[in-house]
Amino acid sequence: MAGIRIDEADVLLVVDVQNDFCPGGALAVEGGDAIVPVVNALARRFAHVILTQDWHKPGHLSFASAHPGRRPFETVEMSYGPQVLWPDHCVEDTPGAEFHPDLDVPHAELILRKGFDSAIDSYSAFYENDRVTPTGLGGYLKERGLRRVFLAGLALDFCVRYSAEDAHGHGFAVTVIEDACRAIDLDGSLAATEAGFAALGIAQVDAADIG
Repeated sequence: MAGIRIDEADVLLVVDVQNDFCPGGALAVEGGDAIVPVVNALARRFAHVILTQDWHKPGHLSFASAHPGRRPFETVEMSYGPQVLWPDHCVEDTPGAEFHPDLDVPHAELILRKGFDSAIDSYSAFYENDRVTPTGLGGYLKERGLRRVFLAGLALDFCVRYSAEDAHGHGFAVTVIEDACRAIDLDGSLAATEAGFAALGIAQVDAADIG
């Protein structure tokens, strides 16, 4: 795919480009920092950009440390369904929760914080992990007349994936910019993401395809 022309109805959703998801962080995604210059260049092509920010309270129930005897990357059953337990990360008002220092998107119109409820995780920019509690982003985009959502960020197979699939569910045209993402690939999660995108018809392109 080539030559996607960007217009006023398009928005770039930049997911969780934060210190804890980059090398040296508490939940580092391999090569996570490598997407920063790609995202910066992409953002300059969009009039409308939204940033999301993972923002957890200390002792969040998605942290393995909140479950004695459990280790990071194990899966447990929560009241809302299965939940991967993570290392403590992106704790509110800590350096790990800050955006990567080289992220340069001064014209971002909204910073959406997610995961701030200590009892439930939130991968998606649209819903908490119970899959019914909205963040309000869907309504925000529709009220502003934005119709196409382009996604970049971390991690492709978790927060980017859930955000892309939920954007599709809200009726937006969705495109994931692959070289502006990196994946964790936990227990086949990357393959599942690719299959999910294909099933929904979510486009995957490179940044060079964006006009």
